[in-house]
Amino acid sequence: MLLLAFDTATPAVTVALHDGTRTLAEHTEVDARRHGELLAPGIRTVLAQAGCSRHDLTDVAVGVGPGPFTGLRVGLVTAQALADALGIAVHGVCTLDILAWAVRHDGPFAVATDARRREVYWARYAAPDRRVTDPAVDWPHAVAPEVAGLPVAGEGPVKYPDSLPIPIAPTLPTAADLADLTVRRLTAPFAPTSTPTPTLTPTSTPDGYTALLPPVPLYLRRPDAVEPGARKPVSQPALR
Repeated sequence: MLLLAFDTATPAVTVALHDGTRTLAEHTEVDARRHGELLAPGIRTVLAQAGCSRHDLTDVAVGVGPGPFTGLRVGLVTAQALADALGIAVHGVCTLDILAWAVRHDGPFAVATDARRREVYWARYAAPDRRVTDPAVDWPHAVAPEVAGLPVAGEGPVKYPDSLPIPIAPTLPTAADLADLTVRRLTAPFAPTSTPTPTLTPTSTPDGYTALLPPVPLYLRRPDAVEPGARKPVSQPALR
């Protein structure tokens, strides 16, 4: 196996290469406005560091969000294009699950990332690989009662400490964690043998573990851009 993993659902443009046993190379840059500029060079960097070619790849893993529309689609379009061009499998992972996988905490916790508009994307977890609520988006003060007393990973507690006062690491996801979680899911006894039907709702495996997903974006809300409506008719002034 040679798995290329990347996530662009947060300000971190993060890429890693995994051989099924360990991470061979990883590269991360944090810039909320340059996902499209940074992803391709990051992919070239990890391939060069590992001494591999894109033709050696067997799988692609990509974070499907939730995340802001523009950054998220950069990663998903790139993953789908690579997989199609190389004829390899592509696997989606909820970005909140990537962060949760890296949490080192004995007990339940939550993950909250920046959704902009003074909101957060969030979910609760019983363990790093067991999500107990669907990802959601809401105001930090509305999330506060749902996660009261729980430590929270992600940018949420950094940006909104009054509502989410117990921060824990990590703050941003890494592709190394994405790759490790993907390999764990692919090698589990219940791993799917065929591509699942695309869905916008992250699912769990029969025993409650977070599952791999199709490479479909998890937006949770509509993008800001909308198609313009029909032009209003302009009445002509009456002739006298």
